[in-house]
Amino acid sequence: MPQPYTDADIRAEAARQHALSLDDPDFMGIGERMNDTEIPSFTTEDEPGLVEGTTWDALSREDFDAAQRAIDDLLAGAADVSRWAVDLGADGLEPVDGQLTADTGDGPLFRIHIAVRPDMPEDVRTALLEGLGMEIAKYL
Repeated sequence: MPQPYTDADIRAEAARQHALSLDDPDFMGIGERMNDTEIPSFTTEDEPGLVEGTTWDALSREDFDAAQRAIDDLLAGAADVSRWAVDLGADGLEPVDGQLTADTGDGPLFRIHIAVRPDMPEDVRTALLEGLGMEIAKYL
């Protein structure tokens, strides 16, 4: 017996639920998930007494709270890319580690994120990004 829905229906509902999970970030949950998580760029010169590998919760209460608020603000203002994320996973694609960005004095004019099959060779990925960048640059 055929299903009463299509693959597109499933993807649309998955995207809707993904977006809802990000719609109202749990401020306290953000802080809880920061605990025991290393600060990626932290170095020993940043703050005396702390070492590389320092976690967010090792910061002063004031610094931790400021970081938590900044993360909450970023999550609340994040673009809804739920459908894109769901479609990437469903199609077996993965985001490329770079993006094409045209910067202006007022910030980015645009940013293009690319997703490819995991088995695409690195030199082809590089050629794809460079080729797109060169073509776009002709018109800027």
